[in-house]
Amino acid sequence: MSALDHRDTEIVAWDDVLAEYDPAMGLEVHVELNTHTKMFCGCPTEFGAEPNTQVCPTCLGLPGAMPVVNRKAVESAIRIGLALNCEIAEWCRFARKNYFYPDMPKNFQTSQYDEPIAFEGWMDVEVEGETFRVEIERAHMEEDTGKSLHVGGVTGRIHGADYSLVDYNRAGIPLIEIVTKPIMGTREKAPAIAKAYVAQLRELIVALGVSDARMDQGSIRADVNLSLAAKDSGALGTRTETKNVNSLRSVERAVRYEMQRHAAVLRSGAQILQETRHWHEDTGVTTSGREKSDADDYRYFPEPDLVPVAPSREWVEELRATLPEPPREKLARLQAAWGFSDLEMRDTVGAGALGLVEETIACGAAPQAARKWWLSEMARRANDSGVDIAALGVTPVQVARVQALVEEGSINDKLARQVFDGLLAGEGTPDEIVAARGLAIVSDDGALGAAVDNAIAANPDVADKIRDGKVAAAGALIGAVMKEMRGQADAARVRELILEKLA
Repeated sequence: MSALDHRDTEIVAWDDVLAEYDPAMGLEVHVELNTHTKMFCGCPTEFGAEPNTQVCPTCLGLPGAMPVVNRKAVESAIRIGLALNCEIAEWCRFARKNYFYPDMPKNFQTSQYDEPIAFEGWMDVEVEGETFRVEIERAHMEEDTGKSLHVGGVTGRIHGADYSLVDYNRAGIPLIEIVTKPIMGTREKAPAIAKAYVAQLRELIVALGVSDARMDQGSIRADVNLSLAAKDSGALGTRTETKNVNSLRSVERAVRYEMQRHAAVLRSGAQILQETRHWHEDTGVTTSGREKSDADDYRYFPEPDLVPVAPSREWVEELRATLPEPPREKLARLQAAWGFSDLEMRDTVGAGALGLVEETIACGAAPQAARKWWLSEMARRANDSGVDIAALGVTPVQVARVQALVEEGSINDKLARQVFDGLLAGEGTPDEIVAARGLAIVSDDGALGAAVDNAIAANPDVADKIRDGKVAAAGALIGAVMKEMRGQADAARVRELILEKLA
């Protein structure tokens, strides 16, 4: 086995990692802004357009094309910085980050380097009842790259592909990159803290209205930096950067895997290679990408075609007034309004379902009912599918309507699960699925009475117990009726009919 194979396959047991090493993390989260046009030109930004139909000389880097800064993108950057408790620069400028990839049409990326628009911020996240402060080093503006599609092979990556195609529609989309300082002292909670931070950041971005933050579409994605050092040394080890992790679940898994992989390399006496790595959702491992460049290798220099950005203090304060409620204050308010226990609220946040529960309640569902469906039925299905709960495909409006059907007596909880099957299969609205699948509860006393008679006749010993006053035995007959009615009977009415007939 080669050294590379060893790095990519060997891991150390989790408890052994914690016994010998301390992790340090850094998270770089890229947020695609929902501006109507690109960062430096007037091309549209809609997701899913035909390849290379949303391009122009500027975003294709053609000679003589001149960029102009998108004011709305600057506004969004300032609002993100303020929401993260950052200082906002009175003067900043763009820089050219020079590197060559096929999906970089200019052969450089217009970004910010030593003069970001927002810096020195923080966000508090809570994991298992403990609060951790994640310090924000910077939030800077830049443009996205194009997208390469490697055709042929089995991995979808360039190695082994027959040929590659490039779509430049995404080139020039406004991005905000939010970079943390090293996150230390997290120990065994490191994976959960990484997930909680990205989840809370995503909720904040959505609340700000600056991006749809769809991880499944790449409009928010995380790079996970991880290093290990000897336990209690206080040192920083050599880091690796796992690129473009696109789900909350994967952020947590990537941190855990890299901790175990780093430990295996260090235990073997080898050195960690500073490199980028690729996360594989199907296998839960990372593989080597390329050696990671340092800032000097990118040959940053000020962008000569763009004027500096100097937001006035009046504008900054106007934008501050538009900020949504701080996340921790919102959590406390919602918990009090919903009557959730600390554990219930913690589980809701941990599942990435806070916004979904909130929207479902806004659509008319009771808090506990909304929480029940999202944290049991939806969370289970999301876990089985290996996706984030928000990407499952069921909306808060639909969940609220399913609950309304339960409360109306049209269906019960068991039948509601079949409605969710239909929603995930794209069979229509909850009402259409109930009608098409014939799921409505039978409330006709004639049909129910016949099923009750059949159950009594088939279970004379149980019927005798009920006649003798052992009412609890009615459960067996109710079960028999529900089985005959395929679960589509009103259990309360069935019980009434059984007791009436055996009185």
